[in-house]
Amino acid sequence: MGAPRVWNTKAKAALAALCPLETGQTPAYMATAMKISIITVCFNAAGSIASTIQSVLAQDYPHKEMLIFDGGSTDGTQDVVAAILADMPDAPISFVSERDTGMYDALNKGLDRFTGDAVGALNADDTYHSPAVLSQIAATLDRAAIVHGDLDFVTDHNTKRVVRRWRVPEHPKGGFRAGWMPAHPTFYVRREVVDAVGRYDLSLKTASDYDFMLRAIELNDFSIAKVPGTMVDMMQGGRSTASLRSHVAHNLEALKARQKWLGAGIVDRALIAKPASKIGQFIGGR
Repeated sequence: MGAPRVWNTKAKAALAALCPLETGQTPAYMATAMKISIITVCFNAAGSIASTIQSVLAQDYPHKEMLIFDGGSTDGTQDVVAAILADMPDAPISFVSERDTGMYDALNKGLDRFTGDAVGALNADDTYHSPAVLSQIAATLDRAAIVHGDLDFVTDHNTKRVVRRWRVPEHPKGGFRAGWMPAHPTFYVRREVVDAVGRYDLSLKTASDYDFMLRAIELNDFSIAKVPGTMVDMMQGGRSTASLRSHVAHNLEALKARQKWLGAGIVDRALIAKPASKIGQFIGGR
């Protein structure tokens, strides 16, 4: 794979701090079927966590594990998960409930503990679009180190009424500089990508997922492919999409990431193009 491309000395030092393992390592690839790990982070998700778990268990791909990290919920989330595990003691699910410093801290716990050959994240309010999604992810990861796909924003998981559709090309040249980005809930990577990229940057509050994907794609030479079809049904109103203020905060943090890793200026093309690209996602959504 080769060592990551880093655009300046400050970025090189920052990358080293985020990578617990030496970059450039290429672990031996397993000859057996690829095991996919799904990290789910939750806090006070009693009303939705069951749908997320059932979505994972319904996948027709057998080589999987689900790691759930609860941040110390007070609404009975732990009871919901415990009831499911009691009914299905052999389910490939591990559950940890403990205080954390936020979503990205919990995701880092997942990156520290996953045992699969590849890993991605499924939010506690979201579900896979169909039972074949993991099989499609595995098939695509067989020819690429990084995969992503399409996503629908829905009002709820009963009616599945679509209000927004996230559709992006596989990977245009200079994508992040031009405002392109994959949907994080569709972003799955092989273990060697995690080893090279490191962990989520906890100094970022709403765009650490953007920063992680940027580092994986722009600072490395990993192969990228798009999974066919819609992968995830995402509940409208996530942390970075809940309000105008959260949109602004996310885009300013994303600019900070581009400045750090890509040497972007005070204002760059993506600062305008990235939010502008979202407009088309609402057309024909309903």
